[in-house]
Amino acid sequence: MIDQSLKGKTALITGASKGIGAAVAKAYAKEGAHVILLARNVSGLEAVDDEIREAGGEATLIPCDLTDFKAIEKLGPMLFERFKGLDIFVGNAGMSGTLKPLPQISPREFETVLQTNLTANFQLIRTLDPLLRQSEHGRAIFVSTGEAITKGRAYWGTYAVSKAALETMARVYADETRETNLRINLIDPGTVRTDMRASVNPGEDPMSVPAPDDITKIFIKLTSPDLKEHGEVFRI
Repeated sequence: MIDQSLKGKTALITGASKGIGAAVAKAYAKEGAHVILLARNVSGLEAVDDEIREAGGEATLIPCDLTDFKAIEKLGPMLFERFKGLDIFVGNAGMSGTLKPLPQISPREFETVLQTNLTANFQLIRTLDPLLRQSEHGRAIFVSTGEAITKGRAYWGTYAVSKAALETMARVYADETRETNLRINLIDPGTVRTDMRASVNPGEDPMSVPAPDDITKIFIKLTSPDLKEHGEVFRI
């Protein structure tokens, strides 16, 4: 059954082929939004699309590598041509990199993690900002991580740096758009059952932590037309 709180809205979610991104996409579709699913994993996108359509929702798939910045640059004009606008952007895609001391991290890995977690979101802001500003209630939501990590945690190196920078960038963007209809915020999802968490906590029982579907309410709340919060980090 489809609800109506996001009826007529268009939402783009990155990293939408699995985990938190897939859960948010399904939740938005259930609320009536047309969801645009962006990720590299085509089979994963198709599986999420099947679930959305079986539940009566609508989705568009965009297989894309977020580090292909030329493709990202074309995304905004493409969405305008097809949908005439964008109301919600969720910057969810990310990678952890390997957990090791900073001197042992290779420059290539450092660059790849920064490109995925930070630079890709910068490029997405650039291409999507005109569409979000045209929306009556434009919303941008970025997925960050635990405050203990962004403050600097041993061995989390590149991931910590990238997420701390992402939080600062989102706050800068929020301050620059304070006099507009945009609302830009971040979510620290806390402990969630994802592939990324499993890769860095191999001994953990996955059923002992919440599933991605359990945390989608905050993502829906931050799309509300009445939302006042701007430039905040919501920690679950």
